[in-house]
Amino acid sequence: MTAPSSLPRQVLIWAAIFVIACVLPSLFRSGFLVSVLSQIAIMAVFALSYNMLLGQTGLLSFGHAVYYGLGAFATIHLLNGLGKSATPLLVALLPLGGGAAGLVAGLILGRMTTKKAGTTFAMISLGIAELMFATTPIFPSVFGGDGGFAGNRMAGKGSFLGLTWGPQIEIYWLVLFWAFVSAGLMFALTQTPLGRVANAVRDNPERAEFIGYDTRQVRYRMLVLSGLFAGIAGGLSALNYEIVTVDMLNAHTSGSVLLMTYTGGIGHFFGPVLGAAMITLMQTLVGGLTHAWLLYFGLFFLFMVAFAPGGMASVLSRQSALVKAGLWRCLLPHYALAAAPAALACLGAVGLIEMAYALLAGHDAASFMGTSIRLHTLLPWLGAASVLIGGIAGLKWVIGGMSDAWHQALSQLQGGKP
Repeated sequence: MTAPSSLPRQVLIWAAIFVIACVLPSLFRSGFLVSVLSQIAIMAVFALSYNMLLGQTGLLSFGHAVYYGLGAFATIHLLNGLGKSATPLLVALLPLGGGAAGLVAGLILGRMTTKKAGTTFAMISLGIAELMFATTPIFPSVFGGDGGFAGNRMAGKGSFLGLTWGPQIEIYWLVLFWAFVSAGLMFALTQTPLGRVANAVRDNPERAEFIGYDTRQVRYRMLVLSGLFAGIAGGLSALNYEIVTVDMLNAHTSGSVLLMTYTGGIGHFFGPVLGAAMITLMQTLVGGLTHAWLLYFGLFFLFMVAFAPGGMASVLSRQSALVKAGLWRCLLPHYALAAAPAALACLGAVGLIEMAYALLAGHDAASFMGTSIRLHTLLPWLGAASVLIGGIAGLKWVIGGMSDAWHQALSQLQGGKP
């Protein structure tokens, strides 16, 4: 995944992320921001654990939520079991209990799921996830039924280094600590022989077997370790929200982490972190603004698959290389020229979607950009459609020149090679 020559750059990236994560709460002093940052850090660990399967080992899993959810349930049970004896230090260590649950689940389930790779692994992982979710009502003492289990991370007395884990900013520091510890360990794994062999199994399993490696054992070990870190993420989620429900085990959770990892970029270690931040912000901010956020979510994913299959990290990495080579200036006018029609196309599409959702909901009017729009008149629909068509036409007009400039810049970046 990561060449030794790129290690200093990776260290700089993680140092920058750490500084930003520490500074943002102090700059804005917003409880909502701290809550969102905590959620991003948890999802980043979850996405990085998933990337151990998809990005490093080439295993597409549709059931990674099993390890995340079991880690969360194990943590909330440990928290409630400790009760008033749960000192802040013990609470801070509880994510390790979630990691242990994910590890044990990986040891058990990995035996059957890693016998084959490819489509077989994907279908088996999906089947196990659905089976696990379907059996949750049978064990209410374990999964708590529809209501799940609630906990209190402040049930005990005393403090640890002045921290009681009551205020959200304190639990944020705890989440951030475990997030960077987990990320550091997962990054270190990419530099180990196991991490390198996992890449070989991903790229050419037949050749890896030919030179003496047991590909099934490699897949199994990577899944077990992935379950460990997914369990830690689940434990952090349990402490952050103080409630765990069976929804953490469902297909939506598995699908979300897949989208985070893929849109962020499976070819770069920091890609899943970027994807976790983007998708979490979309769910939190866009989800609070419109009921159509799932549609925007799907359209964004389709756009990434069609135009940036390497994910956002790949796009940023390529742009960074062009900037270092001094070739970015020739692309800047084309980017600026494409920005206006792209904005128009997005504006028209959003207008049509919002009006359609409001009409389907039975409303006579919709509010868009602070303006009340009557839905039973033709003019707003024609206006939004015209803006969308005009934006698309403008993009088609400028895209040719931008594509030529892009390929020319890439050719120069590669030393003149076609």
